[in-house]
Amino acid sequence: MTEHFAPLVLGAGPGLLLAHGAGGGVHANFGPLLDDLSRTHTVVGADYPVAGGTLDELADGLVATAVDAGVEKFTVLGYSLGTAVAVRVATRHPDRVTGLILTAGLARPDARMELALDVWAELLKGDRVRLAKFLMLTAVSERFLATLTPEQLTAAVAGLAESVPEGTAKQVELVRSVDTRAELASIAVPTLVIATTLDALVPPRHSRELADGIPGAELVEIESGHGITDEAPDAWLTAIRKVLR
Repeated sequence: MTEHFAPLVLGAGPGLLLAHGAGGGVHANFGPLLDDLSRTHTVVGADYPVAGGTLDELADGLVATAVDAGVEKFTVLGYSLGTAVAVRVATRHPDRVTGLILTAGLARPDARMELALDVWAELLKGDRVRLAKFLMLTAVSERFLATLTPEQLTAAVAGLAESVPEGTAKQVELVRSVDTRAELASIAVPTLVIATTLDALVPPRHSRELADGIPGAELVEIESGHGITDEAPDAWLTAIRKVLR
């Protein structure tokens, strides 16, 4: 299914492979970081196929995208669902992975997240404005919401409602099936786990589970909701840069 991965390749230097979250995309989840990261690295990413795929298929497809772009080895930067994809890349293609950066991620969903996934899946079938309001409530921190004027909040909801990518429903279902706990102990590359401490969608305990399970993993906490791309891009980039250096 690799032909369904539309690659984004930027910059030059050591490889950096991006794995985005459910209902996101390369630009949606990493956009503010791309210019800076591509100054020093060959950044490769691809939005997941609309037809979906298993965790194995997404991992293999992203690796094939990088190799087709001439990037044989790479650090993997995963966000949300992309952290599970990144872990699977590391365990299926250990000869290609030089490091992992796992942000706002999970080893498995818990009961609370299952409920959120239920609501997300149901709202995808209907009014996208309601879906956007739900995602703003769960994926955006209370602190960040408090900074928005009523006009900005209305615009943010409208923009989110219009930007739900095709294939989101399959990605939400894929999150339900994630369970990488048995793989974590086999990861043998430097790993940074970034916990978003104000995250109501994927609370920081999930990041701590990842860090506890991966030998030698470093855990960094950033005050942000799940939408770290919008809430704390500078702090996120600073943490990533320390690893890439």
